[in-house]
Amino acid sequence: MAADDEQQEAAPPRTSARPSSTSRALLWTAASVPLPGIAHLRVGRRTAGALILLAYLGGLALLGWGAYALGADSDTLAAVAGMATSSRWLLQAMVVVFVVAVVWIAVVVHSWVITRPPGGSLGLRLGAGAVVALLVLTIAVPSAYALHAGYTTYQTVSDVFGGDDQAGDHDEADPWNGAERMNVLLLGADSDDTRYGVRTDTMMVASIDTETGDTVLVGLPRNLENVQFPEDSELAERYPEPYGFDLLLNDVYQAVADEPDELAFNEGVRDPAADTLKDVIGHNLALDVEYYAMVDMMGFRDLIDAVGGIEVHIEEPIPYGMQGDVLEEGDQLLDGYEALWYGRSRIGSDDYGRMGRQGCLVKYVAEQIDPTTLLTSYRDLAGATQRTLTTDVPQSKVPAFVDLAERVTETGSMSALQLSPPQVSTADPDWDEVQDLVAEAIAAAAEESGDEGDDDVPADPDSDASGEGADEAPEDGEDGAPEEEGTDEESTEWQDYTGLAEPSPADPGRQVGAEATDLDAICP
Repeated sequence: MAADDEQQEAAPPRTSARPSSTSRALLWTAASVPLPGIAHLRVGRRTAGALILLAYLGGLALLGWGAYALGADSDTLAAVAGMATSSRWLLQAMVVVFVVAVVWIAVVVHSWVITRPPGGSLGLRLGAGAVVALLVLTIAVPSAYALHAGYTTYQTVSDVFGGDDQAGDHDEADPWNGAERMNVLLLGADSDDTRYGVRTDTMMVASIDTETGDTVLVGLPRNLENVQFPEDSELAERYPEPYGFDLLLNDVYQAVADEPDELAFNEGVRDPAADTLKDVIGHNLALDVEYYAMVDMMGFRDLIDAVGGIEVHIEEPIPYGMQGDVLEEGDQLLDGYEALWYGRSRIGSDDYGRMGRQGCLVKYVAEQIDPTTLLTSYRDLAGATQRTLTTDVPQSKVPAFVDLAERVTETGSMSALQLSPPQVSTADPDWDEVQDLVAEAIAAAAEESGDEGDDDVPADPDSDASGEGADEAPEDGEDGAPEEEGTDEESTEWQDYTGLAEPSPADPGRQVGAEATDLDAICP
């Protein structure tokens, strides 16, 4: 009896014994997938099980807090989108995913090792091994998907954006080096197998207030002539005054691309022709254009398809294509092919009406492609971007540009200035006058932004609530009353400019007058 009592006292507790059957062991192993460490607790390995389970629950709590922060704070969402376009953060994220996946898989396999009962037939052992392999796959497959997505995005960021050697001194706290505005050249490149070379038919400079996000889009017609080049440049020597460059503005890119060693301002960059065109346009507009972004117009449809299409408002039907297709009026969700034609069609229109629609497209894209869309469509968007977009924006600046884009859509206003007839003669532009128009448009946008932030200034300093100043007689009309709008004697600004009977242009976004126009008013 004494020996039996000693044996019972030496026997391990019941809770530390392995499960009595293979099926029970598989259940505990399966439970270790959603709750790593629980199988270790089952067999009495309390310290290891507790550490594994606490680490897992802590990770879940951290992820839950991050998801809550993303849903509650748009700035956090923009920051995550910025990190998703940073090579350094992508590499760190991929390392974390890989390590977590390996450790998790190791815990699941070890859970089976410590819970499986000894013995059993060969068939039973093989079947149990197959079940454990399936459990491992439930972790390995999503992890591999995440790693592939991270690598795809990392490769896209590396291929599309410039190296940090182009960034100069980069300060994350002040990415714009104190600049009040950031000027970026947006190019739409049009190439075709039926003709030689590339034409930049879409050219606009986005001048963005780095504090408010207020943006002025300066549209340059493709048929601008008499382009000026900086003195002492190879282009100026090749095309001297008074004849100068005898082609159109949209031919400058290809002229440099044909002879980059001779004509490019900096032949050592990724795209010497785009880099030179950026500086040429900046020279003609008297703006410091820091960066460019060029999209292949045929690949533009892939970008729109990648984000699920773009919603636009069409005031009048737009014919397009070779089959007599029509974009109907009203609010429409356009796929990539239709959005491309919305920005390119000239049937029943002209270059300048098309420029207006292109400005509207920029507005619609800026409003609708937010950080959430970037994160949820990253795979398709990454592939389309890699095929169609080239830019000299350095990788280190990408998170700052994502944050700036969020500011543009959330708090900024957007206006457009078309350097097109009648305010600018495309055949013989007065570049001094063009520079004045651009400077005035940017100054007006900055002034309007400042006025909006000054709530203490009364609208009319000559009058107040007591009625002082009300005795001053109005100057409009003979009887002292203002003239009514819409009388036969009045004409609209568009009629004054064009001499046409129509009170306003039919094309959305078409320039009216020499002042920049709020895109919200012409692109509803």
